[in-house]
Amino acid sequence: MADFSSTGISRRGLLAAFAATAITAAPTFTNAAGFLRGAGDIRRLRMVSPRTGERLDTIYWVEGDYIPEALNEITLFMRDWRTDQTRVIDRRAVDIMAASHNLLDVNESYTLLSGYRSPQTNAMLRRRSSGVAKNSRHIIGQAADLRLGSRSVEQVYRAALACQGGGVGRYSRSNFVHMDCGPVRSWGR
Repeated sequence: MADFSSTGISRRGLLAAFAATAITAAPTFTNAAGFLRGAGDIRRLRMVSPRTGERLDTIYWVEGDYIPEALNEITLFMRDWRTDQTRVIDRRAVDIMAASHNLLDVNESYTLLSGYRSPQTNAMLRRRSSGVAKNSRHIIGQAADLRLGSRSVEQVYRAALACQGGGVGRYSRSNFVHMDCGPVRSWGR
């Protein structure tokens, strides 16, 4: 998404455009949504993928409605880069990522290390590492492994924990935080 501050497009104009094209969807409720309420009338997600070189900067929610096209863009961005397969990314996971990012008060994009994983990719990673769950939430589009260059693993971990929206794993040695929208739990060092 472009930087609208330099194009002369007002926030009101942007909201009107989205409102005119958005299909109303029932909101997804997670505890993370409480942190997003202070974000105003929009929810935004910014990520970069070092594997594909792609960047994502999208507003996916406006005035109570998810934007299907933006959610599709997120799903494509978070695809299994090894197999090029996609699975719909759960809106609750997107909300947890966005809420954690808001709590950290940064403009920097997340670095996405792993989003959706095909069962084949997950099995291959399990053979290489004991830290990969057999029934990973990555397989069902409910998890992401993320990092921020300007924040420590501990800071990102604590922001995600504060959302109380799902699982949060701290992987300090590998410099990333796992976030998912499964049961609330935490692990790692």
